[in-house]
Amino acid sequence: MSETAAPIDPHPDTLPDMLEAARTSKAWPFEEARKLIDRLNKEGNPNRPVIFETGYGPSGLPHIGTFGEVARTSMVRHAFTLLTEGRIATELICFSDDMDGFRKVPTNVPNQDMLAAHLDKPLTEVPDPFSNEYESFAHHNNARLRRFLDQFGFEYTFMSSTETYKSGRFDATLLKMLAAYDAVMDIMLPTLGEERRKTYSPFLPVCPRTGKVLQVAITERRVADGTIVYTDPETGEAVEVPVTGGHVKCQWKADWAMRWAALGVDYEMSGKDLIESVRQSGRICRALGATPPEGFNYELFLDEKGEKISKSKGNGLSIEDWLTYASPESLSLFMFQKPKTAKKLYFDVIPKAVDEYYTFLGKFAEQPADQKLGNPAWHIHAGEPPATENPVGFAMLLNLVSASNAEDPAVLWGFISRYAPGASPESHPDLDRLVGYAIRYFEDFVRPGKVFRTASPLEQEALDDLDRRLAALPATDHTDGEAIQAVVYEVGKSHAFENLRDWFKALYQVLLGQDQGPRFGSFIALYGVAETRALIAKARDGALANA
Repeated sequence: MSETAAPIDPHPDTLPDMLEAARTSKAWPFEEARKLIDRLNKEGNPNRPVIFETGYGPSGLPHIGTFGEVARTSMVRHAFTLLTEGRIATELICFSDDMDGFRKVPTNVPNQDMLAAHLDKPLTEVPDPFSNEYESFAHHNNARLRRFLDQFGFEYTFMSSTETYKSGRFDATLLKMLAAYDAVMDIMLPTLGEERRKTYSPFLPVCPRTGKVLQVAITERRVADGTIVYTDPETGEAVEVPVTGGHVKCQWKADWAMRWAALGVDYEMSGKDLIESVRQSGRICRALGATPPEGFNYELFLDEKGEKISKSKGNGLSIEDWLTYASPESLSLFMFQKPKTAKKLYFDVIPKAVDEYYTFLGKFAEQPADQKLGNPAWHIHAGEPPATENPVGFAMLLNLVSASNAEDPAVLWGFISRYAPGASPESHPDLDRLVGYAIRYFEDFVRPGKVFRTASPLEQEALDDLDRRLAALPATDHTDGEAIQAVVYEVGKSHAFENLRDWFKALYQVLLGQDQGPRFGSFIALYGVAETRALIAKARDGALANA
């Protein structure tokens, strides 16, 4: 974690070719980075430090969307560093809006009644519902966010809304907001309904009596004194509070703009659902005498039902969920790919993401500079993808676990080392990590859905033919997936299937208990010819379907 702005090492030994390619790269992080360079040039100050920001609302547990913003912003930051040859210092601020009022109890946390008793208080004043380890709900959620960001190796500066308001860091900008009050109201009121207009103010006073963040009308503004006056909704008394020192919290659109101005934010991305909010906050930022940051609107993640993922609903994957079943790098790949396309984010996408990551990683070393910069591995690893070799993919491992009923990694390594002589957990640590992921994923998501069926007469005839042909394979062909795949194809063509898809579907359903599966020749090479023949015998005898 970084506490100060600092350039990322651009690795000068590879810079010339990469720099030339970066100037024209169509990879979206480079397109975004070039917008920042244009911004600096328009200012006439091309070498000043650049501030990136991501925001987090700790009213709910951190979710993958939060991680996605940090991951994607970090990719833009590194692309910018390459384009500027490391000359310009950059800083990524991860800002937690933890002074916001606690308006709704999330459904996916414990101690609901206790939390309900603290509604409307700043999140840093709401007790931690999970344990007594943290001083508040916000502190607990902030710690979880930081722990995962640190685990992924992000370089960032964490900022707390409560700390920045109370420390006085925002005071000068809050006084500007007070002076520009009418301009801010002119921007916001036309966007609100009739009832909301009656009480709207860019300032939310923190009630000295109850500690609650109030949504009340401001009855008087005393610009010279730096204070506002409101009527206490319970006592009816007029209350005067400073806008500085943490005595008020800004409404979120005004808060966003105030933060941009106070921190000098140059770049912040946000979801497509916030396009209009970005526009309004940008106008407020200009009313404060500052320039809004450059931005990028990404599409939202959806759950398996196609509904928007929500922190309060808890209907999406958590970061912990993904990391239980797959590598951090595969999650970063999911974030990199097609950020402007809505994507379903649920457990079924994990195997594909894992295998695609290793495919991209395997191609990287041999690619020319322009293709390397378009390769997700470059962006995932900040320009330094590791050299790695995985002779077996994640989807194939899942099928190996399925066919072998193995719950012990050592059993799987027995198959792997026969297929790839010399491979071991020590020589292939990445693959060993995948073995553990595959066992967990299979147990939780594949095994519960497995349904074997018996073969039809046509299918059984073809399976018997496959068995005979496998038995006749020379020993030298037993680990040649392509040679075995040719045999599988030939069997399918030799029998009266309407198309080969029906033959392969039968193989998956009868032998593996699922509707789709791996390239079958490669699977046999990994699992073993003798073991596959034994599997065919069990299917013939009904042992698989009956079990």
